[in-house]
Amino acid sequence: MDNAFDAQRPIYIQLIERVKTRIVSGEYPPGEQIPPVRELADASGVNPNTMQKALAELERDGLLTVQRTVGRFVTGDEDLIAKLKAELAQTHIARFLREITALGIDAGDAIRLLTDYIGRQKEEI
Repeated sequence: MDNAFDAQRPIYIQLIERVKTRIVSGEYPPGEQIPPVRELADASGVNPNTMQKALAELERDGLLTVQRTVGRFVTGDEDLIAKLKAELAQTHIARFLREITALGIDAGDAIRLLTDYIGRQKEEI
């Protein structure tokens, strides 16, 4: 995991966001076991208690399940993961629009710029 954290926000919240991203991206597939707390904490450069707090929150949200003595697993509920993916996408879109409108670019121009950018990316592939 990335070790850079925003000092303005609680680290455990940022860890939750990172694990959610790994789930929706498929890096942690549905039904698969995730690495142990200590391994995740070491990779992130955080205290295991902080990582435990983040994972406990993900368990409460239903994204992770615990099997005693075995470990934590990503939910097999693909509808829940799809819903989370859509929510995260909406969050990123809203942030993008706030930032682009702060530059004085309206939504229509932002769509055109984005469409042009995507077209150029496809040409490079």
